[in-house]
Amino acid sequence: MATIDQQFVEYIVKTLVNNPDKVVVDRKIDEKGVLLSLTVDPEDVGRVIGKRGVTAQSIRMLLRALGTKQDARYNLKIVNTDGEGERQTHNTHEAPAEEPAEETAEEAVGETPEDSETSELAEKTRAELADLDDLDI
Repeated sequence: MATIDQQFVEYIVKTLVNNPDKVVVDRKIDEKGVLLSLTVDPEDVGRVIGKRGVTAQSIRMLLRALGTKQDARYNLKIVNTDGEGERQTHNTHEAPAEEPAEETAEEAVGETPEDSETSELAEKTRAELADLDDLDI
């Protein structure tokens, strides 16, 4: 019998993917809390992770909200089994290595003061969101 947290993640993910019958959520409890391992069809991994990991982060945020109600700490690991049966895990908290480094305000040519303030605000917001990912709720 699936627990409420497994059913919750399963419901969300099944609405996102093309192959809902291949969605599997495994649950493991350890000293860090509850680990939910999500396995989906290889062609659906991109849909679950989303651009820059936004979809996966949103699922994790909803899971944390459920955790506050259940008095538990939840972690979500997305596991991909490619066509050859090899398992890969996807960590959406780290930026991909192939992304170019962002320019600083001094390096950007023709940047207005408003653009500089906006980019500083964006960087500050990203840092605050990263700190929220590390909170023990």
